[in-house]
Amino acid sequence: MEGIVYKSTGSWYAVKTKDNLTYSCRLKGKFRLKGIKNTNPVAVGDKVKFKLEETADETIGVIQEIAPRHNYIIRKSVNLSKQTHIIAANIDLALLVITLNNPPTFTTFIDRFLVTAEAYHIPVILLFNKVDTYSETEKDEIRYLMALYREIGYTCMPISAKTGFNVDKLKLAMKDKTCLFSGHSGVGKSTIINNLDADLTLKTAEISQQHLQGQHTTTFAEMYDLPFGARIIDTPGIKGFGIVEIEKQELGNYFPEFFNKKQDCKFNNCLHLNEPKCAVKDALENDEIAWSRYKSYLQILEGEEENYRTDIYKNKDS
Repeated sequence: MEGIVYKSTGSWYAVKTKDNLTYSCRLKGKFRLKGIKNTNPVAVGDKVKFKLEETADETIGVIQEIAPRHNYIIRKSVNLSKQTHIIAANIDLALLVITLNNPPTFTTFIDRFLVTAEAYHIPVILLFNKVDTYSETEKDEIRYLMALYREIGYTCMPISAKTGFNVDKLKLAMKDKTCLFSGHSGVGKSTIINNLDADLTLKTAEISQQHLQGQHTTTFAEMYDLPFGARIIDTPGIKGFGIVEIEKQELGNYFPEFFNKKQDCKFNNCLHLNEPKCAVKDALENDEIAWSRYKSYLQILEGEEENYRTDIYKNKDS
């Protein structure tokens, strides 16, 4: 039998077939995918083949085979530094939910997510949520960020999960696609998803005032079918997004505005650091590349993994 993994709890998988039947499945023996050291060999979105086995009490599926993925999105495993965790596979569109505050999403986190999506060929829409709660000054900050990312070529959408602002526009962008929802805990992923389909009542939680961070309401990634033809993958709130499997020489290729300048650098293997006649550094000096993007690039290049939630603007002049 064939189906798609809709939920993973680490050892059990909910697999849905074309007939809309869902089976509880486990993996056959020790399962390892070639070339990928990860904590979860099967991820939500994977297409699998499985066999049914009858026990005295129930019928369970045993996953025999995983179809090749056309893409996946990956991050460093939280507890095992050398291992990776596949968040989801076979994604048509990634939606990163961003809030200016309560909790804050800094550009370093946005850029890490975008680099990973670029590396795995996943289109992204940046969703700036909670626009109904912002002051005029904060709205100006949102407009600045949207202008910055739009100029690079990313689609940006202001949205309010609470009032429903731009939810119809989002539905249109998601139609007939498998969409990954990601972002920090508390940015409103579950509220947006509940807004997309009134029949879904995903658990939501208030923001922890002590740390201005969200409470984790999603423990495992899970996929849902939406009535307008889309599938949505809700992911656990991500605090950090460690970059994996990207060589230093390749990193600049995943910053589109750097990649566009690369051919004008004196050296083919220019890392855009201290090399002479570097087109990226020249563009930075001429305000053609955003300082925040270059700062994110340096952090990833230097392997500064602990600064996901750092406001880089505080140190702009240092």
